[in-house]
Order: sequence, then structure tokens, then C-alpha cells
Amino acid sequence: MAVPAGAAGANDVLVHAPWSAGASIYEVNIRQFTAEGTLAAFAAHLPRLQQMGVGILWLMPVQPIGVKHRKGGLGSYYAVRDYTAVNPEFGTLTDLERVVAHAHALGMKVILDWVANHTAWDHGWVTEHPDWYKKDATGQVHAYTFVAAPGAEPEHWSDVVGLDYGQAALWPAMTEAMLFWLRETDIDGFRCDVASLVPTLFWEQARSALERIKPVFMLAESDAPELHRRAFDMSYDWDLHATLKTLARGEGGPAAVKDWWQRRQTGYPADAYRMNFTSNHDINSWHGTDTGVYGPAFEAMAVLAAALPGMPLVYGGQEGVLDRQLAFFEKDPIAWKGYPLQDFYTRLLQLKKAQPALANGQHGGTLEWLAAESAAVLAFRRQRDGSGVTVQVNLSNEPAGRLRAWGWQIDVA
Repeated sequence: MAVPAGAAGANDVLVHAPWSAGASIYEVNIRQFTAEGTLAAFAAHLPRLQQMGVGILWLMPVQPIGVKHRKGGLGSYYAVRDYTAVNPEFGTLTDLERVVAHAHALGMKVILDWVANHTAWDHGWVTEHPDWYKKDATGQVHAYTFVAAPGAEPEHWSDVVGLDYGQAALWPAMTEAMLFWLRETDIDGFRCDVASLVPTLFWEQARSALERIKPVFMLAESDAPELHRRAFDMSYDWDLHATLKTLARGEGGPAAVKDWWQRRQTGYPADAYRMNFTSNHDINSWHGTDTGVYGPAFEAMAVLAAALPGMPLVYGGQEGVLDRQLAFFEKDPIAWKGYPLQDFYTRLLQLKKAQPALANGQHGGTLEWLAAESAAVLAFRRQRDGSGVTVQVNLSNEPAGRLRAWGWQIDVA
């Protein structure tokens, strides 16, 4: 692979932006968030989200979507036709600038979903720079084929074509496209789609370039430890998500959580942020609603995601009890019926902001497992600088000690 000179950023040291230490993250699906499906309509929710305790807003891709070979009526957000424009269905570049400025005024940061691994078939680069794309045996650009693991059935992403990072000229072009959004809209970083499919060295040099403009926050859709070295602040904890699903089935009990924690200690830098989540756009659209995935255990699992080490994610709509799977390729707005879980999430996210013991990465407190009055109860304490948070969660569908089925108790002292 041809790597541009100086691309590795070998002398750079990743430093988390100070504002990320106590932050939680909230994912925004602009198309489905409101009946209008626009940035301007979403902006009305910003004060509510600030009051809930959200620190970082993650906007799913806002760029124009490819038309050629698109899926469904509106296509996938992740089939980007133009890296440096706003999808007119969502509004204008000015609308995005206003959302970012309003969020900043309320003390929140904004990161943009970034798709560096592939583009839509009708992205301008396909005709202007066909050498930047992966080819089949006949030398033709082809639909991207993804193999999740050795021996797994390949997935054919028919609406996108893969970029070839063996082409050195692609690196500065992609980096410049990312820099555009910092310069033009003052966003605060990126969530990077399928980050492990792009060379780590590319991300490291991109991070270095972005930091020359402002401190940024970078989230990788990956759990690869090496991405934390100089490129990404945070990665997905899919292992915890799988553990939460196991617990919700009434399996594993406290031992399953302790086993997860042992696994998390392996391979990751001490300052690595990990993202804890019960849902996101993929889980909701392709796997199930909170009720479908967790049943009556859902709130208990959300408490664990918020209180265990890591940064909790709330997917837009969860505070309104998102009780259906949103269509991915069509307009299918959230049917807001008030915000029944707003107070629940507010307590969790504001507690995280207020308590140093619950901070992210190396900023947070120690984790100590405690004895519980029932074998079904997971009890633990997070402590830092003489104060801490004690959490008890009943991991069963029967009352245990003083806790109701799937009940919890949080104490601050």
C-alpha cells in the first residue's frame, strides 16, 4: 500500500478534549427525528436535550445520498454522493451551522457521522478518480463486498463502491473533505463508519490534521484497540451490548458482568473511552426495539450502561419509548408521544456529569464489586477523590432483597 509521506503522525499523542471527560452521547437520525425530517425542525429539541444532560450530539450522515442503485425510496445515509454538501431533504449548510452554534451556546458538542470506506455509485470521484476505487478481476469498479469474519457469508452492499486506500492521492482528498466541516460549520469531530476497514494510519494522520484546527472528539465504529493509539477517543463496546442482551434473557447473572469486565481490561490503553449502549440506528432498524430486545429488563440494562465504566449512548427516541423499528431507507418519523423516559435518562446523564467517579476513561473512578443480599443482584461502587456512587441492580424477573424485579438503586456518598 502506498502511504503518503508523513501520514502516520508518529510524533502525535492523542489527548482527549477536556469537555469529553464527563460527557454522554446522543445519536440523532435527522430524517426520522421529526415529521419534517429537517435540521431546522430538530433544532427545537436542543434545549430539551441539554436539560437531559447530553454532552455530545452525534448526527447521522447529513450529506446527499446516492441515486444510482439506491436502496428503497430515499436510500441509505451511508451511501454518500457528495462529501461536502448537505442533503437538501434535511436543509442547508446554513441550517447545520445554526444547529451547531445553538448546541455550542447550550454547552453541547456536535460530531458528524463520516463514511470514509465507500461512496455512492454516483459520487463525483467515481468518474473523476476511478483509480481511487477497488476493482474486480476485470478491472471494473464493483459493489462493495463485506466479509465480517473469516468463513462468514459475504454481504453485498449493492448501493456503494469501495475506496482503495492503496492510492496515496485519496488520503489528502478525504482528509480535506473532513476538514471542510470543521472550517465551515465548527463541528467538534466525527463518528467514523466501519472504521476498521480503513487503514489506521489514515485515521492517525487525519486526526493530526483536524487537531491543527481545534480539539476534536473521534468515535470509531469498531472495537479494535489499535485505533485508540493516536486516532480515536472512543470505540464501540459490542461485548457489553451482547452481555446486556444475555442478562435480559435471565442468563448469566452478576458473573456475566464480571466476566465482561475482565475481558475489557485486555488490550486497550488505560485512557481509552468505550461506548456503552442499549440501542443505536443499526440495532433499532435491523434487530429490534428496546422492548423487543430487553423486555421488562430494559431500564435495568440502561442503568448498567450508564453506571459501568464507559460513555453511555442514548439513541434519539429512546426517551420517548421508541416502540417500533424505524425504516432505514424510507421516511418513517418517530411517533413522539411525550417523553415518558426523559426523567429517567435525565437522572442518569446528569448524575454522570456531576460525579467524577462516573467520568470517562482515565478520568473516572475505580470499579469495586460489592457483596449483595441476593445472588441475583449485581452491586458495585465507582469511587474517585473520596466520593463515589454505589449501584445495585436486580438481574432477575423476581424480587430480590429490597429490589423489585429488574429494579435498581443508586446511592451517592
